[in-house]
Amino acid sequence: MSAETVERIRTRIEQALQPQSLEVLDEGHLHVGHAGEGQGHYRVRITSAAFAGLLPLKRHRLVYDAVGSLMGDGIHALAIEAHAPGEAAAHA
Repeated sequence: MSAETVERIRTRIEQALQPQSLEVLDEGHLHVGHAGEGQGHYRVRITSAAFAGLLPLKRHRLVYDAVGSLMGDGIHALAIEAHAPGEAAAHA
């Protein structure tokens, strides 16, 4: 199911935010024995012009809005690294 969930996350974010770059990682193996085991732990690294001029909280809200109903339906935790073009290199 995790590969399917990764693809669903990717598709929703691509449609909503037209990212220049997007990486969706399944980090479930890092959380064995933790709360939420059995549901997915994922990390999103995204660069999108939609984030230009926005504070980190607003960027995260846009990603959560894009993912929508997947939160709580297979996704237990979503770590987000969101950058506008030109910022990603400074945070790499």
